[in-house]
Amino acid sequence: MNSIAINSIRFIVLIALQVLIFNNINLLGYLNPYPYLLFVLLFPINGNRNVLLISSFFLGLTLDMFCNSGGIHAAAATVLAFIRPSLLRFSFGLSYEYQTIKIVDKISSERISFLITSILVHHFVMFSLEYFRFSLILNILLKTLLTTFFTFIVCLILIFLIKPNKR
Repeated sequence: MNSIAINSIRFIVLIALQVLIFNNINLLGYLNPYPYLLFVLLFPINGNRNVLLISSFFLGLTLDMFCNSGGIHAAAATVLAFIRPSLLRFSFGLSYEYQTIKIVDKISSERISFLITSILVHHFVMFSLEYFRFSLILNILLKTLLTTFFTFIVCLILIFLIKPNKR
């Protein structure tokens, strides 16, 4: 399948999984995983950046409509899509410059650092907009760290489930 079809299917499946399954998970009444951001993270490295920004905005906006969350997912997904090249350059260095990386390949320290920093940035922006008070910075940081860990585990599981088996 071509890249447009794969990304369209990924968009629809991740929104459906987020709305139907992951929004109903509320661990300890505090933690929700947000694996829908895998769409932004697994977007092709050499893909059109404008398409990534627009589709990330619509990904977040669609989730905001289902969650009635006032635009925080759209803002966080768009910020993540905007700084994704910097995060890739930070995590992969020269490999990113030559566009020779794939996130779904074997898990390495570079891929783990990319996933964790991306999820951390996304969640910090999202929870900062959700609470929107400087006096609640400790709540923002705590929820960001705990939800980042939970989302990272869920994202790793999903990556291993969708990864093509090369035998």
